[in-house]
Amino acid sequence: MPTLIAKCPPGGLQRGMPSEYRFRALLPSDLEAVGSLYFSAYEPGVACATLDEAMADIADSFAGEYGPLDLESSLVAQDVHGELVGAVLVVDRAPWPDTPNCPFVIELFSAHEHRRRGIATALVCEMMHHLSTSGSNQVSLRVAEENVAALKLYEQLGFCEWIS
Repeated sequence: MPTLIAKCPPGGLQRGMPSEYRFRALLPSDLEAVGSLYFSAYEPGVACATLDEAMADIADSFAGEYGPLDLESSLVAQDVHGELVGAVLVVDRAPWPDTPNCPFVIELFSAHEHRRRGIATALVCEMMHHLSTSGSNQVSLRVAEENVAALKLYEQLGFCEWIS
């Protein structure tokens, strides 16, 4: 899986959330809703095989198993009814030695029925804005090479392959 990196420009990238959605910072009380969304966002077995596995993985994220979770830069998207429809989870730095020394996106996902509406793009742009205002000038992530849609999104947002 390639590691990608991008600069967080001062003021962030100017891409707003579609009007029927809003985003906010991730809260500890979101654990269950984020775990459920995480499981439903992927085909079974792609991220986790069961809802219990997905909940455990998100609980591990909240517990810092993938690095200290940045609750201010990690964001969720909500629809007009307040339901979570997307999330980006960011850690201060990934725990793996072959990653850049900067904030790291451990997850970005959106509900199937809300895809292709600009939610993921808006979440990443707002996350980069938060990171920039908190003094971070870069962010990195990993993405599967076969995930063409994600690679295209990240390329459009200024991500390029990181070479250690």
